[in-house]
Amino acid sequence: MLARLVVAVVTPAAFAPVATVAAESPSAGQDLKAAIALQGFPCDEVVNSKRNGDSDYTATCKDGNRYHIFVDSSGRVVVRKL
Repeated sequence: MLARLVVAVVTPAAFAPVATVAAESPSAGQDLKAAIALQGFPCDEVVNSKRNGDSDYTATCKDGNRYHIFVDSSGRVVVRKL
């Protein structure tokens, strides 16, 4: 019964329009913050982000640091301080 409930709850979200997923959302900021942290850069909280293209973002952290986060041609996530 629980498995059916989970599928019923998850299924509508799976069909959400791409524009909704790509919009500025708390999860997008959390994902950017995680990518920045995994590359060893400081970022206490992402307060602003801009989507430059597919898998290409500019993020501003609460502490004032700005980063360019993108996926390079080999599929690796790259974070560069601006």
